[in-house]
Amino acid sequence: MYLELIFIRFRGPQALKHRYVCFSVERDSVRLPESSEEIGMDVGLDSFVALSNGQEIDNPRHRKRGLAHLCRAQRRLSRRKRGSQRRRKAAVLVAQAHRKIRNQRAAFHHDLNLSRRLVKRYGLIGVEDLNIKRLSRGRLAGPVHDAGWNAFFAKLWYKAASAGRELVKVDARGTSQVCVCGAAVPKTLAERWHECPVCGLSAPRDVVSAQVILQRARIGRSRHNVEDVVSCVPREAVAFQATE
Repeated sequence: MYLELIFIRFRGPQALKHRYVCFSVERDSVRLPESSEEIGMDVGLDSFVALSNGQEIDNPRHRKRGLAHLCRAQRRLSRRKRGSQRRRKAAVLVAQAHRKIRNQRAAFHHDLNLSRRLVKRYGLIGVEDLNIKRLSRGRLAGPVHDAGWNAFFAKLWYKAASAGRELVKVDARGTSQVCVCGAAVPKTLAERWHECPVCGLSAPRDVVSAQVILQRARIGRSRHNVEDVVSCVPREAVAFQATE
């Protein structure tokens, strides 16, 4: 049983445009056939999502593409006299520009079946437990809002719940600073390639982070010790790397 929100948009005369009715209903989950496949996801700003299987999905940057039109509409609004009819019309154009960007972002999450495709194929999906509110207050606030991670995770969560899939949130700290073998591999934000001195793994930084996220999701689900899951290098090597 899960809660679903149904939005109905009026497509009538001008006065009814952009009016919506929202229904909240309870529905029985329609479980998909069981799948033993697992995937880890690392969201980012260079690529929207990097998957643990090596696939990277480009970030469309809808706000950046629509910024020129939005800026023109906002400049027009700033030149209009407060309380005038022309200012109200200019405000409508600004709202339309924002609405177009928001709808494009939702279409990317929905219409391209990104979230549905992941839920349909994978029985376990590991994601980062990000503090998006804190991230959106820093110097990367614009790109973080443009990516729409919160909206994407919300869509992924309810689709996984309705399909009987397991969505596991893991601690995001240090996922880009370790290797899948367990060795510490410190990197600055500018370093986009992962080179492990212990096991020799060489791969894109975000893909390796997604693999680490998947490992943590498996550990969280199985309740195994980390050493039992991450066992491709001796414990002594991991301890040595940690003390360096």
